[in-house]
Amino acid sequence: MPREEVFPFFAAAENLEKITPDSLHFEIITPQPIEMKEGALIDYRLKIGGIPQRWRTKISLWEPPFRFADEQLKGPYRRWFHTHTFEECSEGTRMIDHVDYILPFGPLGQLGHPLIRMQLKKIFTHRNAMIGEHLKIPKESGIVLGPVEFG
Repeated sequence: MPREEVFPFFAAAENLEKITPDSLHFEIITPQPIEMKEGALIDYRLKIGGIPQRWRTKISLWEPPFRFADEQLKGPYRRWFHTHTFEECSEGTRMIDHVDYILPFGPLGQLGHPLIRMQLKKIFTHRNAMIGEHLKIPKESGIVLGPVEFG
């Protein structure tokens, strides 16, 4: 599947609710539809470890159908910068997620790093499975999901 056909799924903010694990109770609270463009602000409500959180992101980079990035302005991380890249490949389109994050609470927060990394991997594994379902793509063709890179 060419990236011009894959990218619109990710350009629709409401699809994030569809691919996020139910356990996070993820909800977009910004009125929809949201015009996705550089500078767009999106507010969410979710639960992390059962604790209610608010999260605000800004679309910091918008280059359809090649890439976009969301950056946390307010939320559970000290820093969160997530780049979504879409590359043409022999199988169709390769989607690469790169997440650069820093946990809060300085050295104390770093103690939780292995647990957070494991949780993030589970979330992205779930998202990748759901993307295939929502885009109706056979597993053997059309889109290559991953890798997910953490920085």
